[in-house]
Formats: sequence, C-alpha cells, structure tokens
Amino acid sequence: MKDSLQYLSKTSEKFSRLTLSHGKRTRLWRLMYGHGPRNGSMLVLPLDQGLEHGPTDFFPHPPAVDPEYQFRLAVEGNFSAIALGVGLAEKYMGEWCGQIPLILKLNGKTNIPSDADATSPLFASVEDAVRLGADAVGYTMYVGSPRQHDEFRQFEKVRQDCERYAMPLVLWSYPRGAAIDAKGGKGSLYAQDYAARVALELGADIVKLHEPDDNTANVPKPYDTLHEDASARTQRVVRSAGRTMVLFSGGEKNDDDAAVLRKVEFYMASGATGVMFGRNMWLRPLDQAIALVKQVHQIMARYPR
Repeated sequence: MKDSLQYLSKTSEKFSRLTLSHGKRTRLWRLMYGHGPRNGSMLVLPLDQGLEHGPTDFFPHPPAVDPEYQFRLAVEGNFSAIALGVGLAEKYMGEWCGQIPLILKLNGKTNIPSDADATSPLFASVEDAVRLGADAVGYTMYVGSPRQHDEFRQFEKVRQDCERYAMPLVLWSYPRGAAIDAKGGKGSLYAQDYAARVALELGADIVKLHEPDDNTANVPKPYDTLHEDASARTQRVVRSAGRTMVLFSGGEKNDDDAAVLRKVEFYMASGATGVMFGRNMWLRPLDQAIALVKQVHQIMARYPR
C-alpha cells in the first residue's frame, strides 16, 4: 500500500501543476488516476460511430450494435472512460454508473452530407453532462470548414459552461472542408498540426487527433519542405498542442493485434497522453478485445504522465 501511494504521488507531480479548478482537477483525476492505466495516461472507448458513420460500422460484428456490449468492454477492460452521446448515456448508463467514467459528446453529425461544408451542431449541453454524472464533455470541431466561424461561436458557450460547471473539455479537433482538401488533405501534417494548435488556442483540456501522414503535395509552406519521419511528425503535433493533452485515434479496425500494440507504443513514445480505441476494440469478440486491452495496459504502464 505504501509503495502504491508513493508511486501515485510521483506520477501526479505534473498533473498537480496544471492550472485547473478544483472540480476539473477532481474529474480529470478520476479519468487519469482513478480508472484505466491509473498512471496519468488515458485509454478511452468511444461509441459515437453510430451517429457519425451510421449502423454499417457494426455490421462486421453484430453484437456490437447493442451498447451494452461496449459498456461491458469498458468496465471489464478497465478503460479510463467511455465516450458517447446523450441518448446512449440516458438509456444505458444507469446500471453502469460509478463503474466507468463518462465523456458526454455534446455535438455530432451524420456522414450523409458532404464534408466540404462540414459542421457539427450541438444536441446536448454541459448541464446534461452534470446531470448524467459525466467526468468530461466531448466537442467536435471541424477545423478549416467554411462553417468554422459558427462552430467557434458555439464552442465559446460550451467552453464557458465547462468553466462554470468545472467540467473538463475534450476536443475532437478534425480538419475538414474544401480548403483543407485543397491544402494536402485532412491527414497531412499541416492539417493535424494546425488542429492541435487550434485545440490549445481555444482552451481544450484534452484533444483527440489523428496521426499525421507523410503527404507534402499541395500543403502550404513550410510544410511542403518538411520531410520528417512518422516519429518526428507525431512529436511535432504533440508539441503544438502544448499543455493540452493529446489522445490519438486508434482508427479503423486492424485484425493484426501486434500492429495495434505497436501503434500504442508509438503514440505513447511520441508524448501522447493516451489513445481512443473504438472499432479496434468493440469490433472484436469480447474475450479477444479484453485480452488485447490488457496488453495495451502493459504498454501504457511504461509511460506514466
């Protein structure tokens, strides 16, 4: 017990220096030290794909269409939190209250319209998150979209409410729109680096990003002259996020467990706070997913934050 307390004190030093209200500090502590790897890193299970992508995401593994499946996985796999929208939280969270922290997604969209004019309207509030016992809220921002001026104004109210209610704010910072497509695409280092900085500038506590690719075609200067390897690109993005903690997306399902684990190691070695794993986990049979997440925990244990 004594060794455990000493370890916790040591890994909490950086966390204790963050400028946070008592309420935010309490909620973030539960996410970073009370659940999941419990060493300042985070492993989040997102379930917003049913809205963002439609039911087809569940087709490869039909049991996953039932949110009870993801809740079981989140609890039995010892995730730091589950991230989902207000409808799923209200209908399914009740029997899992206290067993897994909730990140309540406040906005979203379907993938039916074109991303050229992407926007993500609010459908829930920070008050909803407080009522549902959430430990953080999630907000999607489409950086570079022609509608970003509307999203900035919408985000302002969310950020103010997060300060009022002492609720941590996780920003899904996603480059989208015709202008982004014309400047190298949403996966370029230019786009992801900009998205990281936007999260810091707008006041997010945590940002979800994608690993930048190696495309330099059509990207603005000086990114067109940067020929960095994957490690340098990813570390650059983490640096651009500054004191906003970075979670990288686990992406689409990869049937190669070893490749998934290598990706976790890569992200953590690059300075990330953690990973959001959705389809790479809940599209697997439950026993296989839990076995994989245990190996993820072993990796993240080597990277206290």
